[in-house]
Amino acid sequence: MMKQFSCSLIAFLLLVTSVNAQTKVMGFQDAHAVQQLDWEKKFDGQLQASNLDQWMKFITSHPHHVGSPQDKANADYMAALYKSWGYDTELATYYVLFPSPKTRVLEIVGNKNYKAKLDESVLAADKTSGQKAEQLPPYNAYSADGDVTAELVFVNRGIPADYDELARMGVDVRGKIVIAKYGGSWRGIKPKVAAEHGAIGCIIYSDPADDGYAQGDSYPDGGYRPKDGVQRGSVMDMPVYPGDPLTPDAGATKDAKRLDRSEAITIMKIPVLPISYEDAQPLLQSLKGEVVPASWRGALPITYHVGPSVEKVHLKLAFNWDIKPIYNVIAKLKGAELPDEWVLGGNHHDGWVNGAADPVSGLVAQMEEARAIGELVKQGYKPKRTLIFCAWDGEEPSLLGSTEWVEDHQAELKQKAVAYINTDGNSRGYIGAQGSHTLEPFFNEILDQVTDPQTGVTIKERKYAQTLVSADKGSRAKLFGNKNYKLGALGAGSDYSPFIQHLGIISMNLGFGGEGDGDQYHSVYDSYDFFTRFEDPGFAYGVAMAKVKGRVMMRLADADVLPVDFSSFYKVVNEYTGEVKALLEASRNETEAETRMLKENMFTLTKEPGKTYGPPAAKDAVPFLNFSSLENALVQLKNSTDEFQKLYSKGISLSADKKAQLNTILYQAEQSLLQQAGLPRRPWYRHEIYAPGFYTGYGVKTLPGIREGIEQRNWKEAQAHIEIVAKTLETYTAQVNQAIGLLR
Repeated sequence: MMKQFSCSLIAFLLLVTSVNAQTKVMGFQDAHAVQQLDWEKKFDGQLQASNLDQWMKFITSHPHHVGSPQDKANADYMAALYKSWGYDTELATYYVLFPSPKTRVLEIVGNKNYKAKLDESVLAADKTSGQKAEQLPPYNAYSADGDVTAELVFVNRGIPADYDELARMGVDVRGKIVIAKYGGSWRGIKPKVAAEHGAIGCIIYSDPADDGYAQGDSYPDGGYRPKDGVQRGSVMDMPVYPGDPLTPDAGATKDAKRLDRSEAITIMKIPVLPISYEDAQPLLQSLKGEVVPASWRGALPITYHVGPSVEKVHLKLAFNWDIKPIYNVIAKLKGAELPDEWVLGGNHHDGWVNGAADPVSGLVAQMEEARAIGELVKQGYKPKRTLIFCAWDGEEPSLLGSTEWVEDHQAELKQKAVAYINTDGNSRGYIGAQGSHTLEPFFNEILDQVTDPQTGVTIKERKYAQTLVSADKGSRAKLFGNKNYKLGALGAGSDYSPFIQHLGIISMNLGFGGEGDGDQYHSVYDSYDFFTRFEDPGFAYGVAMAKVKGRVMMRLADADVLPVDFSSFYKVVNEYTGEVKALLEASRNETEAETRMLKENMFTLTKEPGKTYGPPAAKDAVPFLNFSSLENALVQLKNSTDEFQKLYSKGISLSADKKAQLNTILYQAEQSLLQQAGLPRRPWYRHEIYAPGFYTGYGVKTLPGIREGIEQRNWKEAQAHIEIVAKTLETYTAQVNQAIGLLR
């Protein structure tokens, strides 16, 4: 009898422990946590994959680029739906510079004439691929107009390191047209760097090694890019500033003061055109000169040469430089207790053509999330804070809709915006997330509570398994048992950029992916037919996305005290500091090694059989930078964040006024990481911890002022930014200390 009682007691205690674990929600008092989890369970029950399917069919039924009839029709369609779900909805209209192609000519002139097709085939298996009259043809938005004829040179990915390699081979691109492969960096970096090296034109193509038959069956048999598929896209110099090039740091309203186009520094300086690998092959075959290094070679059935070509290439481009309206759908659900604290979520609605994967897959998941919350409101749910769902227009050309809206409302957003949660394209596979690192523990809690639709385990468990499998042997040993999901840092490439990097608003970017069969990114084949066959059949991961983002939005809206963890931020900035120190040391070691080799005349050695490389230019010695101010600032930050987390973890019991003060500090602390002077040569970017790289575009540079100073060997600038980052962290620590004072 005693043994049976003991077993029953143990079972009861385990049950109580399990219930308590399930009802602990970061930022919520226990009773409120139980209510929140109950609403989230009801929220899940509202989600229907059939809605995502229905909305994608309509939105992708015609091309919906900026200025197209379907673009406006889609905005009206979504606005009507949001209104029917109980949201106060408006179309926020802006007027932006949007170029469209008028003339496109690419040809080899001379003995081996070839005129590029510059078109994508109509496929019977893809019902919308034949809407030729409505489609934007393949082009790069914000290319310069130009009519140039010159020899051709192959520059691999077209990034700075590739030009260093060309210099060692004695190849000069001045006065030449360059051809570069997509990949390795954002597309706009390729013509930017080409122009800096004196090239007069740029061609970008998709090599099948990266994006075609070498990866899998080509569309429509498989999901990979066919021979005449082309990746459109913007080449605006967005690492300087995104948004309308004529209205930097101001909303592009109808009566806004505009720059003359000749004054817009983000418009590319040379003509640039994207082409298919079918059109690229004759151009590449025209090249002579040395065979390229092994790492530069693609999968076309040719020998890749650097060039220059014997025959010349003629590139002629002209554009309609029109001011076009864009339509942001802004849908608000007013908070019951804190209406002037806003939790925002966004996904763009414009596409380069039909845009099913990019962006509509993420857009319809957000719409279903909003619809389900609207249904909960009918059942009595009342979010404390205001929820705002945004469907941005003009993201593809240059984050136009989000940037203009943020610039137009920046004073209000600084006061009211708690967080901005972004999504873009979505596919099946593994969760991916980047964001403000103060949200990392909060997000991990959510990952434990959403089930992966394919495997039945939590999405955190599935991501952990993928991380283990893909890790090398050395890293894998360290990862065993550590299931914490580490947020990536935010660079650029989607609509979170103006929120975090211009205004310092806590932000995240979410999406599933990794198991879609191929990619038709920015081509005419990014269609409903493609998506439902190869990306997310049945929209199971669209529903999973709604579950994840819905929880993020609802918990931020309803939390008693916002779920912010300052210690996570300290840890990651400390890591970044170690990285830039290691980068400096690596630069020193490399410079010293090159100096020794120059002295000993060792650069006559060949890297590959039959190839001789010239010596690099001698580099100045790398100085020792003084990191002491930054190290001291990090010690202070650690002490304060540790103290805050101890007090936070004990539970918070404050008066309503003090709780309001605390929450304001928690969501506005990120703003203290901005410097109004901004980053060197691009003052629009003000965040001292995260920024897109000046020569990587989408790719993030953490501690960008320091890191890029070291990378570009601008030692004075690097040292200056060590001091700037130290003072920035001191200001941030003061915010943490204010929060500690309230908790005490």
